Amino acid sequence: MYPAKKTTTKFNTKKSIEKTTAKDRQKWTLSIGKRTYSWTNDMERIEIVRRGLPYDAIEEIGKKIDRPVKMVLTAISIPQTTYNKKKKEQSLLEKKESELVLLISELVDYGIEVFNKEEEKFQRWLKKPNQSLSGNIPESMLDTVSGINEIKYALNRIEFGNLA
Repeated sequence: MYPAKKTTTKFNTKKSIEKTTAKDRQKWTLSIGKRTYSWTNDMERIEIVRRGLPYDAIEEIGKKIDRPVKMVLTAISIPQTTYNKKKKEQSLLEKKESELVLLISELVDYGIEVFNKEEEKFQRWLKKPNQSLSGNIPESMLDTVSGINEIKYALNRIEFGNLA
């Protein structure tokens, strides 16, 4: 006798994602003017990035990190004249710029959470040299995805008490 033939079911990624309840996922939001962008995972963030964010997002991020627009423009490598022109034309940010804006938004929300919703305390932390970041000032590392990730790792160490 031959053993019974096993039937295998193909893994359904979409169904697996749908099973994850909304309460299990972090929901990120960024309000720009009358429009609110929200995402719960990388795939949703990618869709927003591909569509692009309005130039008004730069001002919103400036408010979130309590820094002037000029500092945000420097971080995402946009000249002031380009910003003025594109904002007046109501253009959208390029993909790279949109992604940095969303990642910075996530970082700020996470940082405020780590500092027990004490926004001023988190803002001070962003502006001081940090040993776990090789002595760098966290806000000076907002210009790259790798820098943002390193800041997240530092916040993660703070959250879980692993400061080494």
